[in-house]
Amino acid sequence: MKDLFEKIYKDKGPLGKWASQAEGYFVFPKLEGEISNRMKFQGKDVITWSINDYLGLANHPEVRKVDAEAAAQYGSAYPMGARMMSGHTNLHEKLQNELAAFVKKEAAYLLNFGYQGMVSTIDALVSKDDIIVYDVDAHACIIDGVRLHMGKRFTYKHNDVESLEKNLERATKMAEQTGGGILVISEGVFGMRGEQGRLKEIVELKKKFNFRFFVDDAHGFGTLGATGAGAGEEQGVQDGIDVYFATFAKSMASTGAFIAADQEIIDYLKYNLRSQMFAKSLQMQLVVGALKRLDMLKTMPELKQNLWKIVDALQSGLKSRGFDIGTTQSCVTPVYLKGSIPEAMALVRDLRENYGIFCSIVVYPVIPKGLILLRMIPTATHTLQDVEETLDAFDAIRERLDNGTYKRLSAAVMAAMGE
Repeated sequence: MKDLFEKIYKDKGPLGKWASQAEGYFVFPKLEGEISNRMKFQGKDVITWSINDYLGLANHPEVRKVDAEAAAQYGSAYPMGARMMSGHTNLHEKLQNELAAFVKKEAAYLLNFGYQGMVSTIDALVSKDDIIVYDVDAHACIIDGVRLHMGKRFTYKHNDVESLEKNLERATKMAEQTGGGILVISEGVFGMRGEQGRLKEIVELKKKFNFRFFVDDAHGFGTLGATGAGAGEEQGVQDGIDVYFATFAKSMASTGAFIAADQEIIDYLKYNLRSQMFAKSLQMQLVVGALKRLDMLKTMPELKQNLWKIVDALQSGLKSRGFDIGTTQSCVTPVYLKGSIPEAMALVRDLRENYGIFCSIVVYPVIPKGLILLRMIPTATHTLQDVEETLDAFDAIRERLDNGTYKRLSAAVMAAMGE
């Protein structure tokens, strides 16, 4: 018999194998200072494009004041216990009601964490006789939720409605045999590429197929739609989304999440979501803080306006200078370059050390080999000066990538990092 840990000693995984070179700099980096457009990285000032604080609420003085007052009043423990036992309050209900109204659904239910809540919601919605059909590029929390499913599941090609339709035909035949139903899952905004899910077209397929539609709108909530209610509102199909999910970790600059749907669906879920039934309630200071943030989303449209001023300036500037930003339809701004992983490491080090620009780096296996993705998250706290400095820096690093500088430097970078 093998030692259970033998595989760990031999194979650290596609990302883990780079740990000795990358950890602390390229992965698990330590940004310091107040969350803002400019922070410190390893003692140097950098323009930060890796913070999901879309609306700039993380350090907004009104938010900080409410958070501090809530912490002083309730501490960090109250309420103790799970919601069903001893962790339920009027303020939890108030937040749920206001969230439901904001995203135009009958009811909502709070989740302690987005990832955990998504996994548990999928698990609660389906039984072994049901079939799940989901976008192949779905977020890891969706994939992990689907893994719990004991029935059949199919992936469709990313944002490919024709592929979805073919898989719905397969799922329909299977559901007729099992006596189950069909759950289709998409994201409102795909967080890596920035593309909106084809929600309108998926809802249109309801005329032909019998399925329920679950949307993860983590990046759309607060940033898209006339009121900020997300990708469904942006595309005019919020009513066609049967279960709507969003997290507080992006536009709300906090911790927690929620699901929203018809009242009867929420009533069912709150009695069957294992991640909430058997976990401590969302602490009060987060609930109070979320109420304040939601009020600001509703009453301060300038927050979203300021965000999109920066988004438009950054994305139009990148495109005008010939950069490939894919087909983003959201604030998420990917910049695609060609190069190896060592070249990507040399490039990012140059960008951070010599140009003061901090953005996330994404390489294989998250994206295909030979590609480098620099993922940028514009926020309402960024300035047009930040954009101009960044565009000039990207011009410089592209030239160095194209002329082979990073290929030559990559060996030195690896050596300097202990390889």
